[in-house]
Amino acid sequence: MSNCAEVVVVGGGIIGCSTAYYLAKRGVSVIVLEGSDHIGNGGSSRNGGGVRQSGRDPRELPLVMYGIKYHWPTLSEELEVDCEYHQDGNLRLGKTEAHRKILEGLTERAVRVGLDVRMIDGDEVRRINPYLSGEVICASWCPTDGHANPLTTTLGYYKVARKLGVRFISGEKVVELKKIKGKLRRVITENHVYEGETVVLAAGYASRKIAATVGIDIPMQPAMLEALVTEAQPHMFDQMLGTAEADFYGHQTKHGSFVFGGSSGLEGFTKDNGMQSCYSKTAPCICRGIIRYFPVLAEAKIVRTWAGWMDKAADGVPVLGKVGEVPGLVLACGFTGHGFGISPAVGSQLAELIVDGATTVDLSQLRYDRFRAKI
Repeated sequence: MSNCAEVVVVGGGIIGCSTAYYLAKRGVSVIVLEGSDHIGNGGSSRNGGGVRQSGRDPRELPLVMYGIKYHWPTLSEELEVDCEYHQDGNLRLGKTEAHRKILEGLTERAVRVGLDVRMIDGDEVRRINPYLSGEVICASWCPTDGHANPLTTTLGYYKVARKLGVRFISGEKVVELKKIKGKLRRVITENHVYEGETVVLAAGYASRKIAATVGIDIPMQPAMLEALVTEAQPHMFDQMLGTAEADFYGHQTKHGSFVFGGSSGLEGFTKDNGMQSCYSKTAPCICRGIIRYFPVLAEAKIVRTWAGWMDKAADGVPVLGKVGEVPGLVLACGFTGHGFGISPAVGSQLAELIVDGATTVDLSQLRYDRFRAKI
């Protein structure tokens, strides 16, 4: 088979899969190269499933708001899988006056962008979710936020993209990008050379090393996040939950289990040599925090835990779009743990950018050139 396509996507996570799908819908030929042996092996299968607008940087809010309005409500039908999408709101919880100030700042900035989010007191929090403890004194409440299943959603994008003719090649680790006559043209793996008119770099933190082969340095670093899942519990609530300081987040799944994510702050000191291994102190740390918010879960048993690296951008928002210094290169990385919920909008907008040269949602504040030195 030919190693040439109009677009070569590097990275088989949900960002790469969604971008490939929306490109294929528009008749573009696409090859997706995944360095590991499995599609969605990075953050796409190691996250808490949040589909939220609240608590985001205002620069990425228009993009996620677009996705929640135009993509998520019908995504299960479009992808022919149950994405388990719930749009039942997000409570971002606070227990101290310092937490209240954090939440008020996040809320004010989001309202200025047009998001329906407001501050509520502890009594209203418990009317929405009666399982929360009396320690919660306030929260931000966004009724249009929600959550979904990262595994089935990523698989859905992969399956429908394949139906449209996208070629997925796993175990094909990219080691270099190469320009021909000043334009990015070749993607070199450990085994083969691929060619395309456009290359979309959506390989998580690995994108930094790959981009460096054509002189582009994306300022981001790896940060490990961990998650845990409990045994199934009776149905309690459908909201997505978070906290002012983001020490834990999570939701109850369709099947009754609770999925919670968080960190201990010590993950960088593990002895795993960079592998996606859980740290023994993290799950107990997350659980201690959860119990203070949800005493009812004190006896719930943990079924398993897992960990994954996120690509943490220097300023906390994604790096998206074309790169002026390297014609033919499109970046889609640096999602800083926000990639899952934003993925449908990212994929559709990058497809518009590549095919039409412009996007419905303004991506200018997320471009790579925001890191240029100001003169």
